[in-house]
Amino acid sequence: MKPFIHDDFLLQTDAARDLYHNFAKNEPIYDYHCHLPHKQILENKSFADLAEIWLGGDHYKWRAMRSNGVDERFCTGNASPREKFDAWCATVPHTLRNPLYHWSHLELTRYFGIPDIINPASADKIWQEANAKLAGMRVHDILAANKVAAICTTDDPADPLEFHEQINRSGIKTRVYPTFRPDKAFLVDNPAAYGAWLEKLSGVTGSPVKSFDDFLDALEKRHAAFHAVGGRLSDHGMESCYADPCTAAEAKAIFDAARAGRAANAADYAKFASFLMIQLGRWDAKRGWTKQLHLGALRNNNTRLLTKLGADTGFDSIGDFPQARALSTYLNALDTTGELPRTVLYNLNPADNYAFATMIGNFQDGSVPGKMQFGSGWWFLDQKEAMEWQINALSNLGLLSRFVGMLTDSRSFLSYPRHEYFRRTLCNLLGHDMERGEIPHDRALVGGMVKNICFANARDYFRLELDPSFAK
Repeated sequence: MKPFIHDDFLLQTDAARDLYHNFAKNEPIYDYHCHLPHKQILENKSFADLAEIWLGGDHYKWRAMRSNGVDERFCTGNASPREKFDAWCATVPHTLRNPLYHWSHLELTRYFGIPDIINPASADKIWQEANAKLAGMRVHDILAANKVAAICTTDDPADPLEFHEQINRSGIKTRVYPTFRPDKAFLVDNPAAYGAWLEKLSGVTGSPVKSFDDFLDALEKRHAAFHAVGGRLSDHGMESCYADPCTAAEAKAIFDAARAGRAANAADYAKFASFLMIQLGRWDAKRGWTKQLHLGALRNNNTRLLTKLGADTGFDSIGDFPQARALSTYLNALDTTGELPRTVLYNLNPADNYAFATMIGNFQDGSVPGKMQFGSGWWFLDQKEAMEWQINALSNLGLLSRFVGMLTDSRSFLSYPRHEYFRRTLCNLLGHDMERGEIPHDRALVGGMVKNICFANARDYFRLELDPSFAK
């Protein structure tokens, strides 16, 4: 009997198997959006045990464990590493048909060569064997083994950048670049948090940030500093886009009020955010960057546990916000002045797939193949079914051949099999099309598209400097 994770996992036709093994499998990884801790890359961190690298910070697993009746101390609490690992092994059998079942077994097989089914009976063997292999495994080994060409971390404008500078002087083949994520620049509805963040921004720029002009100058300096260390991407996490009319004088008044301790109401927040989004888009266009818009998350739903555990611990969900009109207005405002940068749109509600896939077509201008991208399945949609929904929507309404492919969007160095999962899903979908005669049974044509989606499209689109071994 074949092991659960075998060479042809998820590949249901001869054409799919050919596409994956001969065109997708060996392509490098271009991880253009993730939340990996850059300090651990610089330090070439080693991990104490399987619980630290597999469960630490993984809110996907924590959600599943809570759903299985596991007490919080085994998720984010003070249980021992082995107790947390055992709690996860007891949960895995209950994750059948959840992507965690696939991901966990892929990770166990690819990193540790362990083909066992994860359950309480196998827990002790897995713990012993995986920890023995983990003892000789460091972060740089993981990146090299997965042929990771580039990593784009997610960084606040007020964060220092010396770690990135040091990493890229270290000789590691994987290039690591910061992504400009200015979510805290919008906090005019929370004066206390805003004031603390502005002080941090002032410290990193070396200039006081008291006035609205000071604020814009400091933010632009940080944008330039990210560019100087090789960063070429920005990112925004928002419920929906902001596109309300707002003059500089109105934005200044809202900023001044927040600086004086008066929180912006919802209408003023939207106006300020709209003004700032236009300015940030202009800077992205001026420096030839790519803007990413992550839209649709309803965050921090559980107030009690948010207060106890903090953000990013597994209490977010898909939102049902109106998206199309504001997004169109925003993109159009930048396009009208010739300042619309390359843009990747990610949606979290699959009901918006066709809206997003058609939206990108409105602003393709012939200057860059696939200038406007409908991004890969994100967060709750980065599993097989939703990946297929995204691929099908893009195929029907745009050009799948220009798609920049999968990202990791993870805090874990064990998440690179998600690229394999995506590639197998892509090849299986295309293989079925070939077998049914819906696209030509042309290996060069279809296989070439697969190779491009796996790596080359992202390499050419984002234009980050790579190690020569990953160049054309």
